[in-house]
Amino acid sequence: MAAAKKSISKKAGAKRATSRVPAKRAKTARPAAKARPATEARALMRGTRQSPYKMRLVIDQIRGKDVNEALALLTFSKKHAAVQISKTLKSAVANAEQAARSTNAALDVDALYVKHAVINEGPKLKRFMPAAQGRATPIQKRTSHVEIVVAEREGR
Repeated sequence: MAAAKKSISKKAGAKRATSRVPAKRAKTARPAAKARPATEARALMRGTRQSPYKMRLVIDQIRGKDVNEALALLTFSKKHAAVQISKTLKSAVANAEQAARSTNAALDVDALYVKHAVINEGPKLKRFMPAAQGRATPIQKRTSHVEIVVAEREGR
């Protein structure tokens, strides 16, 4: 019986050796978030209550254009999304001015253009609407996240 106990303890010992928890690794420093150059600024508007599909129709029109031209286009657009995108674009321009002021750099606002403009899907608000014969039909009220990056054109 003693031999049986020894063999069990040997197996258990062998099992422990293979299932050892590896030593904790030293935490490595995370790379810093990408710092934007002084000539770039961005603005986000999250949770806008309009579907991304409708907003993308408007934002596709201003991508790559000068800021003044884009604001003029948004001002006279009939789409409701133009109001939200216009607010975000004005915020990005203000952020660029603030960044230039804080770094004591020269910034020509007329030289800014829309470098990056995307609409991402936000969380859906899920609702139900009564239907015939006691049923309920689901409704998804979609939301959007607007992200705009403005930058200063080189060679101006």
